Amino acid sequence: MAQTMKRDYSLASAAEREAIAAGLAEAEWYQSPIDPDRLRELTTRSNGRAALHVGLYVTLLVGSGVWAYLSLWSWWTIPALFVYGTLYGSSADPRWHECGHGTAFRTPWLNDLVYYPASFMLLRDATLWRWSHVRHHSDTIVVARDPEIILARPPEAGDWFPNLFNLKNGPQAMARTVRHALGRISEADRSFVPEREHHKIVREGRIYVALWVALIVWCLVSWSLIPLLFFVGPSFYGAWLVLIFGTTQHLGLREDVLDHRLNTRTVYMNPVFRFLYWNMNYHVEHHMFPTVPTHNLRALHDEIKDDLPEPSPSIIAAYRELVPALIRQHRDPTYELDRVVPGPAVTVADAGGTGVEVRLAPGPERDGFVDVCAVADLDDGDVRRLDLGDATFAVYRLGDRYLATDGICTHSRRIHLAGGIVIDGQIECPKHNGRFDIESGSPTRDPVCVALNTHEIRVVGDRVTMRVPAAGDS
Repeated sequence: MAQTMKRDYSLASAAEREAIAAGLAEAEWYQSPIDPDRLRELTTRSNGRAALHVGLYVTLLVGSGVWAYLSLWSWWTIPALFVYGTLYGSSADPRWHECGHGTAFRTPWLNDLVYYPASFMLLRDATLWRWSHVRHHSDTIVVARDPEIILARPPEAGDWFPNLFNLKNGPQAMARTVRHALGRISEADRSFVPEREHHKIVREGRIYVALWVALIVWCLVSWSLIPLLFFVGPSFYGAWLVLIFGTTQHLGLREDVLDHRLNTRTVYMNPVFRFLYWNMNYHVEHHMFPTVPTHNLRALHDEIKDDLPEPSPSIIAAYRELVPALIRQHRDPTYELDRVVPGPAVTVADAGGTGVEVRLAPGPERDGFVDVCAVADLDDGDVRRLDLGDATFAVYRLGDRYLATDGICTHSRRIHLAGGIVIDGQIECPKHNGRFDIESGSPTRDPVCVALNTHEIRVVGDRVTMRVPAAGDS
């Protein structure tokens, strides 16, 4: 078959406007059904479990680095640097990823303590990539919207093989950082990073450049390239595994759909690979329910696997499927692997839905208040959806307090907060892990930046009631 014209994958382009017009931007995605109480159990974050995992990773990283340094110029140097480089340039990625979501540790600053150093190790501007990943979850593999598509169609071997050693993406990332340090932010980057965050990108770019200059000076003063073997250098020679793992996530599958079962791949891995990848091999599950921390993804898989396509049984099996698909896409960019899913797949906008929310049916209105539910219907930490006409609200119980806010995330615009979780008096959006203070409605964690309206709740006897907002209330 003759090769068709290559699609335009660039952001801030006419192709992006077409995706928006087609309803593929910030759309509502399909979620597999799951019991809300079980989902709330699975979303529990743990400082202890995260610290144990990250502590083991750091121990292996530092230990292999010491091994490599002490064995310099011996035959042990190669295997030592191989292990150290892989842990530095590849296995930092899932730690960066999970802590960027804010789901590894329960305490927010502990996530940042891992996220920012890992960003430097991976040559990723921390603020830019946080917003890039928000867009990736909003518009997964939507052409001209998702900035994290590994290969455009038709795929070219020259775009993949050099990145086994980060020889293409690495220099591009460093050049991008230098431009940011000079205050130059591209239109593509501006399309997904809000203006209020631009100063952070510039500041971080200058910090990165300063650290790179310091490393060069260190090499010149010591008249040695050894510092590069341990810093920045592993971002290149150790990047092979993150590409091997990352390639399995989406390649060969569908573009421009609203069902992660069609465009995302789960791969079974052995315990060593699961540690190195921090369970990100359960990738369909992660995209469907990004509020679930990585240590619970395997349990989440067990809960919803009957609603998912058959996982790849191994890395090798995944490549046996995707490599022929990529070869065929090189000749025919419209070719896509099919996925067998139970029930109808979601391929068009507004056909999504949630399998986790529990709605409250409003009762009669009296004195401007509508009956919501019985006090006993809400447990501590619950959030439930309430629909009144065309408006949607979220009703919460925090201890002995009952509160209500608007029910739609102000960032996602189509995502119901009733599908999220309550953490420390905040509601976390089920799509991007942004948070709002429930009592005030104010944003407390990116990417949300516009506050929710709050609504008056009264408890009358054993009933919870909410004041009906007047038309035009804000």
